[in-house]
Amino acid sequence: MLPTFVRSTPDGTEKGDFLALDLGGTNFRVLLVKVSDNGKQKVEMENQIYAIPEELMRGSGEELFDHIAECLANFMEKLGIKNQKLPLGFTFSFPCQQTKLDESILVSWTKGFKSHGVEGRDVVSLLRKAIIKRGDFDIDIVSVINDTVGTMMTCGYDDHHCEIGLIVGTGTNACYMEEMRHLELVEGDEGRMCVNMEWGAFGDDGALDDLRTDFDQEIDAGSLNPGKQLFEKMISGMYMGELVRLILVKMAKEDMVFQGHITPDLVTNGQLQTSFVSAIENDKLEGLVSTEKMLRGLGLDPSVEDCVATRRVCQVVSTRAAHLCAATLAAVLRQIRDNKAAERLRTTIGVDGSVYKYHPQFARRLHKMVRRLVPDCDVRFLRSEDGSGKGAAMVTAVAFRLAIQHAERQRILDALRLNQEQLLDVKRRMGEEMNRGLAKESHDQATVKMLPTFVRSMPDGTESGEFLALDLGGTNFRVLLVRVRRGKRRSVEMHNKIYSIPQEAMQGTGEELFDHIVHCIADFLEYMGMKGASLPLGFTFSFPCHQSKLDQAGLLWTKGFKATGCEGEDVVTLLKDAIYRREEFDLDVVAVVNDTVGTMMTCGYEDPLCEVGLIVGTGTNVCYMEEMQNMELLDGSEGKMCVNMEWGAFGDHGELDDFSTDFDKAVDEHSANPGKQTYEKMISGMYLGEIVRNVLLEFTTKGLLFRGKLSERLKTRGIFETKFLSQIESDRLALRQVRSILQHLGLTSSTCDDSILVKEVCSVVACRAAQLCGAGLAAVVDKIRQNRNLPELKITVGVDGTLYKLHPHFSNFMHETVSDLAPQCKVTFIQSEDGSGKGAALITAVACRIRDAGQR
Repeated sequence: MLPTFVRSTPDGTEKGDFLALDLGGTNFRVLLVKVSDNGKQKVEMENQIYAIPEELMRGSGEELFDHIAECLANFMEKLGIKNQKLPLGFTFSFPCQQTKLDESILVSWTKGFKSHGVEGRDVVSLLRKAIIKRGDFDIDIVSVINDTVGTMMTCGYDDHHCEIGLIVGTGTNACYMEEMRHLELVEGDEGRMCVNMEWGAFGDDGALDDLRTDFDQEIDAGSLNPGKQLFEKMISGMYMGELVRLILVKMAKEDMVFQGHITPDLVTNGQLQTSFVSAIENDKLEGLVSTEKMLRGLGLDPSVEDCVATRRVCQVVSTRAAHLCAATLAAVLRQIRDNKAAERLRTTIGVDGSVYKYHPQFARRLHKMVRRLVPDCDVRFLRSEDGSGKGAAMVTAVAFRLAIQHAERQRILDALRLNQEQLLDVKRRMGEEMNRGLAKESHDQATVKMLPTFVRSMPDGTESGEFLALDLGGTNFRVLLVRVRRGKRRSVEMHNKIYSIPQEAMQGTGEELFDHIVHCIADFLEYMGMKGASLPLGFTFSFPCHQSKLDQAGLLWTKGFKATGCEGEDVVTLLKDAIYRREEFDLDVVAVVNDTVGTMMTCGYEDPLCEVGLIVGTGTNVCYMEEMQNMELLDGSEGKMCVNMEWGAFGDHGELDDFSTDFDKAVDEHSANPGKQTYEKMISGMYLGEIVRNVLLEFTTKGLLFRGKLSERLKTRGIFETKFLSQIESDRLALRQVRSILQHLGLTSSTCDDSILVKEVCSVVACRAAQLCGAGLAAVVDKIRQNRNLPELKITVGVDGTLYKLHPHFSNFMHETVSDLAPQCKVTFIQSEDGSGKGAALITAVACRIRDAGQR
């Protein structure tokens, strides 16, 4: 099971001129293979056979490769292509250990070759050295393969389902496309690689001992390599005739044929060739004639019965060979089917070799037994035409295509890759916008608004009591009762209930909407057995607001809400008026906050170093504790206040134009708010899937993905949800599962290679988002450090949001970026639990603690 470093089969898009060198015996071939694509692919070949003189086979390796280079130069000059640097594929049919696609170490010479100085060396390097020494032409040696791989690749050009190569001729071997995760000899676990099975040695460890006969053992004992290649000796053409001869000798000795007569030729090795077996098993009448002729050639005088018996022996031997070959192929097919987790496997086997091609019954018997052994596999057998020559060219064509496509894909993806210098630039620009947002003079023009939240303090552990929280941000909202305990029993206990908001309330009058909210609060208090209770309340209101006090915020509707008489009004007043109208209970509305501040407060309760809140989910935002002396929009310079950055709008004035790609522009153009929330559209979960979809469209249009075939579903905006990024990038997800996600998206013809590329696109897009987020966050923590004039800052960031929590790599990329860009800040990240509910209650608890202390 040797890796060949062939990672893909032909996909029908290959084109160009390729050289092939086929060296496997005393003659070798040089070929020019032209692959054209004028609506229908076509392959044209020209070739020349050259002899290798016997003295070179036994001389120095340098002389041998000089001769090969000279013949190559002769061929290229004859075709007028000597001035072109063409890619070349090298079929080298000797035992080798392959270490790269273009590097193969000769283990040992066979077939009469004994050139010294070659064994243990890379044959590609030796050929390159000979070409350089000449200096009159140059070529690009792309690949070195054996003839089995060439067979698979040749047939793969004609049938894209071909993923197995089989040779049954003088020798036998098979190769197939195996999952990289199963190849422990090679680094990497994604995609597939062609494995050269070298299955002729199957049984060398005794695995076939119970199937081997006395005749098999006698053949092995008389061979050049006793105990080796035992499977090959049971099925290949080199030994099939010899097996028949040994059986006939045994039968003659037991007086079962030829009237017990044995001739010198009958007992001589090699006198009965496999070609005779093929002729004998031909058409019944013609076969008997051939049988008689062959037997007479061995000095025998056969009867009709002798001819029939001999023919039957040939049938038994060739049938066993075909069935043994079928059994091992069935194991390969099962492996591929299991790899793909398919109920039925549809595949093609490319086949070459004299036994398969010229024996009149072998192929039929092989096909029939394979289908019997693996009825859940639909197998097509396709005969190879010139696997060793054309196949080498096809491997080279595929490698060449992959190299060109890889370069083009990387060129496109490079626009989405950011280096440290660029990220430092993003950090610097974010810092500048933060200062502009804080300054009175430039606030109105700043994209990062740095809005005061009037939250002046973090939890200190002395908070206690019962608090209500109201979390309104969409068509459903929550009412929560939060019990905060201090001291040794310090804890936060929560109870909540979810209520829906009817469409008529969302689009009716403001009074109707807030009356419905208060009705739900009353229901919750009754549900908790606290009817009529008067409690402090924190209100998480996740709509755009202009906040003027901790308990005062002017409203702007979004998310489908259109209730009249609300916009520009203070949401706390609207809620209090509705409570007053109900005349059932009273509530002390202490604070109105957004979910980012709630996240910081929730984490601040657990970690006193937490002074930053970050949300990276459907949207993104940050808040942090800023020095009052820097907040020019407010009076006072003592202490700190939490600033709601609203950083999603960073870049709306062109600050990120040189980092924005065509994919970002396409997403922005078709969004609900073109030109707005630029930074958010490059980072948050609402948009990452759409960026990926646009990259996949570009790849497919350029023929770099899905074989250039665009599906209607891929053209549909929003079809590639960000959750697919998290699923596809999961380390636990096998490529076949990635493929099932693509099939769900209508990409039914996607391949394993497509899955790898989609995974790479998802990784690049998510990495950029995390790095951009990290660069912005680095600006925040560095500003806090500079505010306090510290050489080093220890700080904790409380984080919430589905992208941060569920994407398998986003958090690590972001942490690394913050660490790289703000090395003087030691940042710890903790995940928030229910920032919008628990956080609102904690802000209320802190506000009550401060208020009570002030009253005392």
